[in-house]
Amino acid sequence: MCGGRGTRLGAPVEKPLVEVCGRPMLDHVVEALQQSRVETIYAVTSPHTPETRTRASNLELHCIDAPGDGYVSDLGYALDRVLRPVVTVVADLPLLLPDHVDAVVEAAEGGSLTVCVPVARKRSLGSSVDESLVFDYRGTPVCPAGLGVVGADSAQPDESATEHTDEATSEHTDDSDTDSTVYLTTDSRLALNVNRPTDIELAEGGCE
Repeated sequence: MCGGRGTRLGAPVEKPLVEVCGRPMLDHVVEALQQSRVETIYAVTSPHTPETRTRASNLELHCIDAPGDGYVSDLGYALDRVLRPVVTVVADLPLLLPDHVDAVVEAAEGGSLTVCVPVARKRSLGSSVDESLVFDYRGTPVCPAGLGVVGADSAQPDESATEHTDEATSEHTDDSDTDSTVYLTTDSRLALNVNRPTDIELAEGGCE
């Protein structure tokens, strides 16, 4: 997903093209996807990101030109044009690794899955928090990381979904009281979305 305006970042270039460790964030995300088990990569652009579309074409990605009416709307537009299940990832997650993608795909088991990070973890790292996205999950304020899987039947949530945790967490419990599956992680790489100038410096410190 790379069609947002990115106004909070205040960069002189389109948000997906902001450089982290000498390369556009889009390139970092694409590389992680290319090295994962994902078979086909689509760049969902919009009228707000024409230069990003050019870059995506140069990277030989399949481009979907969404209307640019917002993340949720553009995501829906793209999902109507691809086969599911599908991995979704935002372009402002430059520290994404292939292992992250593969782990989430495996945990989803063909269903839908949303990767979330505790707000406390993001704040401990100094990462910015979009308060509009924060929600309570089992008594803990969490925020979506921007990585997930949309299953083949996402319109019919699985009421018996289970909670998945990564190696940084210690509990795997039944989640039958929710209508979606949450993959909870404290991985610092997934806790850092580049939304503000201070996030760029944090991301630079996490580059290998």
